[in-house]
Order: sequence, then C-alpha cells, then structure tokens
Amino acid sequence: MTVHTGERLKALRALFDTEEPKVDVFLIPSEDAHQSEYGAECDLRRQWISGFSGSAGFAIVTKHEACLFTDGRYFLQATEQLDENWTLMKQGLPGVPTWQDYIVNRLPAGSRIGLDATLTTVADAHDLQSRLDTVNSTLVPVHRNLVDMAWGSQRPSTPHDKVFVHPLEFAGESHQDKLEKVRQHLRAKNQFGVIVSALDEIAWLFNLRGSDVDCNPVFYAYAIVTQTEATLYINPEKLTDSVRQHLQGIELKPYDAIFQDLTGLKSQLVSASQKFLIDGNTSLAIETAVGSDHVMDERSFINDTKAIKNDTELKGMRDCHVRDGAALVQYFAWLEKELLAGKQLDEVEAGDHLAKLRASQQDFVGLSFPTISSTGPNGAIIHYEPERGNCKLIDPNQIYLCDSGAQYKDGTTDVTRTVHFGTPTEYEKTCFTAVLQGHIALDMAVFPVGTTGYLLDPFARMPLWKLGLDYRHGTGHGVGSFLNVHEGPHGIGVRAPYNNTPLAAGMTVTDEPGYYEDGKFGIRIENVLVIRKMNTAHNFGDRDYLGFEHVTMAPIGLNLIDQSVLSPVEKKWINDYHTECVEKLSPLIANDQDANL
Repeated sequence: MTVHTGERLKALRALFDTEEPKVDVFLIPSEDAHQSEYGAECDLRRQWISGFSGSAGFAIVTKHEACLFTDGRYFLQATEQLDENWTLMKQGLPGVPTWQDYIVNRLPAGSRIGLDATLTTVADAHDLQSRLDTVNSTLVPVHRNLVDMAWGSQRPSTPHDKVFVHPLEFAGESHQDKLEKVRQHLRAKNQFGVIVSALDEIAWLFNLRGSDVDCNPVFYAYAIVTQTEATLYINPEKLTDSVRQHLQGIELKPYDAIFQDLTGLKSQLVSASQKFLIDGNTSLAIETAVGSDHVMDERSFINDTKAIKNDTELKGMRDCHVRDGAALVQYFAWLEKELLAGKQLDEVEAGDHLAKLRASQQDFVGLSFPTISSTGPNGAIIHYEPERGNCKLIDPNQIYLCDSGAQYKDGTTDVTRTVHFGTPTEYEKTCFTAVLQGHIALDMAVFPVGTTGYLLDPFARMPLWKLGLDYRHGTGHGVGSFLNVHEGPHGIGVRAPYNNTPLAAGMTVTDEPGYYEDGKFGIRIENVLVIRKMNTAHNFGDRDYLGFEHVTMAPIGLNLIDQSVLSPVEKKWINDYHTECVEKLSPLIANDQDANL
C-alpha cells in the first residue's frame, strides 16, 4: 500500500530552519542505533517518512527533493510503496549514484548535512565527512531526531518488555566464560575495554533474550566490558528478579547512562595509555562521547566468536530444523488439498496457517521474520510481505513462493520453498531446475580453510549464468542461534567487501539462489547449512578442507524439475535429500494423514 507522504515531508522540512542547529538536508538510514534489521515500531523512521518498508534503504530529504536509495532486492517493492513525492534511486544500475555520491556531488557546495549521531555508524560518518571536505559541506549532528519531531505524538512508544535468561541447556556456554574470553582478548591487545552496541552481540554475550525488535529476540541495551568489570546499560523496568540473579557481578545502569559514563572515563584512558575497542558499525554518538582519540577500530571479536556455534548450539539448530520441517510439510500438504478442492485462500491466510503449525512445535517462540507468502507475480518481489486485507488469492495455476522461518529456544530457522500446485510451463521448469542445480552445487562444495563466501558464490549462479540468467541478491547469510536470522560477519555473495570473511567450521549460512521475472513469477530454494570439517583423501598444503551439512528438512517440489538436464550426481542428491527428510520428519507427522501421502 502506498502511503501519502506530502504532509510528513512538509512537517520535516519545516524543522530545517526552525530548529538548532539549522540544516539543509536530513539523512534517514534504515537501521536503528544497534544494527537491528527490522527495529521496533518507534524506530521505523524511514518507513514512516517514505512509506517504504523494506529492511534495506537509505532516505535523503532536502528542501526540494526526497530520494530513497535501495538495491535490487527491493526495486519492485519500492516502486509500489513510494508515492509521487519520492524519487527511487536503484543502486547498482548504471548511472545511479550511491547515497554518498549523491550527497557529495549533487547537493550544493557548503551544505549542512543533518543526521542523528545515534543512527549513523562511525565508518559512514568518517568516510562521508572526508568526502564532504572537498566541497566544503559539513555533517551536522542534531540534538533530537527531526523525523521523531515531525512524527510527534503519533510515534509509538519505546518497548518496555521484560528480558529473560537464555539457559545453559540452549546456550552451551555460560556468560561468565564468554566475558572471560572477551577479557583475554583485551589483555592480548593491551586495551582498556570494548564498547558493545550490537543488540545480538549483547544478547549472546550475557545469555539473555528479549522482544524489543520484531522477530529478533533481542532487547535495547549497551554494554562496556573492561579487563576487570562489565556494565550492562538497560532500563531497570526490563529486569526481573531472575535476570538480576543471573547477572550477579555485573553492574547494571540505565540505558542512556552510557554516554555520561564514557565521557567520564576519558581520564582513565589517558592515564592507562589504553583505548576502547569499537567496530565500524558503532554509532557516531558513542565515539563522540568517549572521544575519537580514545577508541581503536577493530572488527568485532564478539561477533566473530558468536558466529562459531558450539556443540550445544549446533545440536539445537539440527533439532529445531526437523521440527520446523514437520510444520512445513503439514503446511504444504494442507495448502495443496485446500486449493485443489477449490477453496480460496489469500497469501496472508495461508501464512497464518503456517504460523499456527509452527507454534504447535516444541520450544517455539515466534517467527524469525515476516512470512513471504507470494503467488505468481508477487514472488518476483524478493522481500515481499503480503498486506492483510489487501493481498492476492493464491492461484494454484501459478508458482507459489514461501520464504519463512521461526525462532525456537534451541535455534533459528529460515527456509524457502517454491511449488506449483498445477502444471508448470517448460520455461518455469527450466528456471527452477537451474536454481536447484545451483543450490545443489553449493551444498556439495568442498573448499580449503580460508575460503570466503565471495569465492563460493559462483557455484550457485553458474547454472543460471549458462542460461543468461541471474538474481540480484546474495546467495547466503549467517543465521543466529535463537538470535537474528541475518547474522555476520560472513556471507556468500557477489559483493566482495560484504563477503570477505573466511568461512569456518561451526558457522551457519544459508544457501538460497533464485530467479525472478518481473510481473510473472519468483523462484528461490533456501536451506540453512552448517560448515564442517571434511575428511578428504588428501590435504594439499596442510590447509584442511571444509564442506557443508544441510540442516533444513523440507521436500523440494518435484513437478518443477526438468529431470532431463540433471546429472546422475544431482539426481542422487535430490533422492538422498528426500530420503533424509522422510526418515527425520515421518515420526513427527505420523498422525497427519495428508502430510504422509
């Protein structure tokens, strides 16, 4: 649905000259202060001002123009959601500037670029200011976010839900041991401490979970860990007695107190000749509070450590994906039966039923992202989210794409299946089969330790490339352990800077090639993989070799496969995968007659 934004933009622009400091432009990023992809409702500033609800996008509002920058995953969605007040900048296409280039090269020299320092990363701020220096323009942190002021009393309140303990039976390692690893890293680096602002890192480090952010079991907090102490900055109303007991030995302070504390720590840093570690995704406000001379930029040790799942977390991921697969089998069996019986179901109604089936599974907590339930042409909108009361009926004679996942106490799932309940065309089968071949090729890949996801990405695209086809999204992302469904630092994709972390045993990553035809259909096949050490016949260079173990258990639509182009190895993979699905899922769906057909 398109939101009419004229009055909202008018209210925002009115603040440019009436508030201090005065600005000529205001920047509105997609993320909140803590690198959280979806954000609480009160943090959805870019969505409120523009109407665009995609998880990736950057808005720039000048006195005369409003531009929304996003990538190929969201071109169709943004086209549908933006009204006439906005210009869509399709990043990655020839002649389209990045949002940084737009600010530097298309705005008048000497512009005052307003921003909220709590929402702007250190890396972005430093890079942008160095480029703005060439045109005498300046970044101007505002005292209060201008979008919040324009939003006014209609802006939702900050969440106050309680946090809860993530017990050792699921975490696999105590928070005390995790903190000691951080301190060992600080001692090895001879640094004073580390400032932690990423919400999933805080949740993982303290073995806590929350519900402040939709679909992500995290909570608003900051943390400071030094060689001797740990402080968690969180509003006290969020803490229960059991959480306080769990956090014994850790100092607890109100959320906003971190800025004053950092200012006060400067003298200790000077006398110790040491610094705080931060990474480039830390907010400019944090760096400003402690002083740029007192921080050292380093890729997050906590994030790197979190990405390597321990044995308990890996077992949890395997177990929850089996339960999740049972719900998916029941769902597709139910959906096929209902549609072929002539019942009309829209995309949201179908997704609601899938959510109910997942909710019946052991240790279910919630969805891991809004379900992408898409029929026909809606499947070509890569991150499509159907709108209740304003979505399409599922057409059994068109391709249906469902990308969904759940949060369980023992893990996080993310799975996409593309099915056809009628008779697909030969072209649809050609496209689906190429996507499947790419999926299999990546699943079966064996590679030396030190290999990055950037180098592996062509495995998944080659069958499509041979047909002159491709897709505009990454091939894989990390997945948290009852945490964010999108997790770094690693990934698999064509953009080298975002996929340059070597893959390591214990990491989880998705395998999700796809193909999309605007106005016609979308195809994607996605499993979650665990990276594991492989016992190869040889060990050239003494490097050791890695491969993948798929933990997602959900059958693949056979009627979309063109078997004539499959190799014997690919056919064996499909048959072996379905045999594994039957063995693991059958006990959980034994009482569902339709799912057992």
